[in-house]
Amino acid sequence: MSASEKAKAKSEQTAGKVEKEVGRAIGNDRVAAEGESKEAKGDLRSAKEKGKDAFKG
Repeated sequence: MSASEKAKAKSEQTAGKVEKEVGRAIGNDRVAAEGESKEAKGDLRSAKEKGKDAFKG
């Protein structure tokens, strides 16, 4: 996994978690849902990069 892609994945995951928790704390379902979406996007990016690494050997 390239360092820049790994960093992007981690930052998306972290930003998503923060946004999700803020949304829940203030009772805003839309913000919480957007946070979950960002977190999932980071998870998918991370999984994609791990899959690439597996094929590289």
